[in-house]
Amino acid sequence: MATLFTPAEAGALHLRNRVTMAALTRSRAGKDGIPTDMHVEYYTQRASAGLIVTEGTSTGDVGKAFVGQPGIHTEEQLAGWRRVADAVHASGGTIVMQIMHGGRLTLPSINNGEQSVAPSAIAPGVTLHGANGREEVPSPRELGRDELDGIVAEFVTAARNAVQAGMDGVEIHSANGYLLHQFLAPSANHRTDECGGSADNRARLVIEVVRAVAREIGADRTALRISPQHNVQGAIEDDREQAAKTYAALLAGVSDLGLAYLSILNVEIDSQFVADLRSQFGGFTVLNSGFGEMTELDEARRIVEDDLADAVAVGRLLIANPDLVKRWENGLELNVPNPATFYTPGAEGYIDYPFAE
Repeated sequence: MATLFTPAEAGALHLRNRVTMAALTRSRAGKDGIPTDMHVEYYTQRASAGLIVTEGTSTGDVGKAFVGQPGIHTEEQLAGWRRVADAVHASGGTIVMQIMHGGRLTLPSINNGEQSVAPSAIAPGVTLHGANGREEVPSPRELGRDELDGIVAEFVTAARNAVQAGMDGVEIHSANGYLLHQFLAPSANHRTDECGGSADNRARLVIEVVRAVAREIGADRTALRISPQHNVQGAIEDDREQAAKTYAALLAGVSDLGLAYLSILNVEIDSQFVADLRSQFGGFTVLNSGFGEMTELDEARRIVEDDLADAVAVGRLLIANPDLVKRWENGLELNVPNPATFYTPGAEGYIDYPFAE
């Protein structure tokens, strides 16, 4: 029987254990989106996790979603990430890059004054932290059908760049209300063409992105992140039947590829809904229960040992405990995360959490 500390293979990825580091927004890159010495230190400190997933990394300037978000679309950004990947590998770790487009979840003060793009010209009705504090997110511009090939190409280029920078693979971000999730969510997608209206149509662009990235870098180095019915940042999927149809269509469209893994965020980790997603995917699955509570050891064990998934994604406890796997395995006391430093610049709360003695 697999345990939390049992090694695993997920496609081409070797996991030394089944505690994976979730993609965590930390806002430590400058306006140029280039990873710094602090990024090298931060990720290397956490190389004992079975798999590191980087923070959501921007595929281009228009889709930049956070102040301090790193990118993967310039040579300087590639060079910065290559230093990160090399250091993590030198410490025995495995690292993939989460690649993402923010869609309508951005601000002109973040993305060089550009109007955001989305499946439909619908504002999400939320505020974001911009360069000048909290700001209301404006209405996006609806993407034309002839522009969607460019979105696919942007993800493909980002994936190719990530692998060239030394990453072991990529995780395509189709969760948390960002662009690809916006296409899946009926509240954000009011399109009347072949990318909207029905469950099959809402899933179409995500399928195209996943298949194109898999062709470019190999399916066994390509993963997908979803958060069905997460209902955050304006991406509302409050109809369980419709959500089930949409995600069944999505997984049917990629299940033949042999992807490295599927990462699922859902509060009902032991529901039939989540079990069906795992079955429909048919491959290695990573699971966590969302943002409401920290993923503690008992839940992490339950996910793996009760076979709810093959591995567990952990966020805040890995922020505060770079050696979390050692602490959990040996019953050592944990550092407590400090939320006040999650998104602030500088080393405090980023690379200064102590290791266990």
